[in-house]
Amino acid sequence: MSAPMIQDNARASDLRFGTADVPVIERNVAGRSPLLLTCDHYGRAIPPQLDNLGVAPSELERHIAWDIGIAGVAERLAAALDAHLIAQRYSRLVIDCNRPPRSASSIPLVSESTFIPGNQGLTQDQAAERRQLIFDPYHRRINQAIDARLAAGRATVLVSLHSFTPSYAGVARPWHIGTLYNRDTVLPPLLLKALREEAELVVGDNEPYGVDDATDYTIPVHGEQRGLINSGIEIRQDLIESEAGQAQWAERLARALSEIEATLHGRGLIG
Repeated sequence: MSAPMIQDNARASDLRFGTADVPVIERNVAGRSPLLLTCDHYGRAIPPQLDNLGVAPSELERHIAWDIGIAGVAERLAAALDAHLIAQRYSRLVIDCNRPPRSASSIPLVSESTFIPGNQGLTQDQAAERRQLIFDPYHRRINQAIDARLAAGRATVLVSLHSFTPSYAGVARPWHIGTLYNRDTVLPPLLLKALREEAELVVGDNEPYGVDDATDYTIPVHGEQRGLINSGIEIRQDLIESEAGQAQWAERLARALSEIEATLHGRGLIG
């Protein structure tokens, strides 16, 4: 079955890029912090033309559709740190903005054990349309923000914010929070040290995921290829489902990242 297509580009642009429906969400654009925050799976919107991708509404509330709780953490953290946040409105089931566009998981046919009818049998044009309307504007905006900061001589540290399900495919995950990285040797060790100072926290080192060029996009492209100090952060979703949990974890991360910022200044790694 061929999947429904977001209508022709001109019409879709008029419909989907109104003030309420733009793919890119930004907070604190003029933030003065050296930290640039990104949130690839902030939202779970689906263009109405795709009819919820044929997926039951209950499934769209699960982790397969978005990173539960991370939007509230990200917004609070941006405010606490005076940091610029760039986030993405649409569900990762439409197109995953942290996957290389040609990877198998970019537009998933199955997520965990959930079959995604609206992603079956996509033509190249249909897949390209999702990229052009959602993926490209988001990553273009991150690029523009980094370009502007570097042109102004501003130190920039990239932090990509995510959340993870407490259990995946029946396997429990014990970590409360984890750092995700590949080539960066500066920020991840500092994050691990800061977080592990709280003895009650179970902190994952590249857990529950690592970062890889073949399976990730934001950190490899905007962090590593641009030569920025960088790390991903994953928080377990049951800890941040509530506003109280989101506030608690934003405060914890703000405290840790503020200390790390001072350390980076002290080492002469950021101005």
